[in-house]
Amino acid sequence: MSNELPLSKEQIMDTAEQVLRRFGPDKTSVLDVARALQVSHGTLYRHFSSKAALREAVTERWLTRSIAAPLADIANGTDGSYTERLKLWLKTLIGCKRTYASEDPEMFAMYAAVTEAAAEIIEAHIDHLIGQIHTIFEGGIRAGEFKALEPKEASRAIFLAFLHFHHPAHFRQWTNERIDADFDAVWQLILDGIAAPSK
Repeated sequence: MSNELPLSKEQIMDTAEQVLRRFGPDKTSVLDVARALQVSHGTLYRHFSSKAALREAVTERWLTRSIAAPLADIANGTDGSYTERLKLWLKTLIGCKRTYASEDPEMFAMYAAVTEAAAEIIEAHIDHLIGQIHTIFEGGIRAGEFKALEPKEASRAIFLAFLHFHHPAHFRQWTNERIDADFDAVWQLILDGIAAPSK
């Protein structure tokens, strides 16, 4: 090995993500990442205690950058009504997952694996996303668009109602010809339940 200069966690994760995309999560080892960085695998273990810890860190960062950040722009935005924003948020979440499943299969596979193995990371990610729905929902209540339901519970229920459309366990069904019609049906049902009565 020829490069034993100090490495940051970000440098390691950048390289790990590249290597994971090249070989896939199942075939990538800590040694592969160390080789790409031209360091000993012991150098990586100073930052990450195991291959699983490295994979989880890469996945957590990917979820934040690729999923949570674009959705935050919608949740905190001002374009359109709160109803329109909530629908756009849901469709963007689903669209991101579909896109990554087909165009970035290695990272999506790692995300699916971490979903099963690292409950704490996924729970934190889910809580963050539900928090974004909560932001939209509270705004909709204040604007008189949504019923004055308990916003935390309502936001969680909305997220769970659309799980079929974005949870990686269901990704093989996302190409079903009925998937968009099914989304529209669930959306209408949810909207009927949360929309404030017309004055």
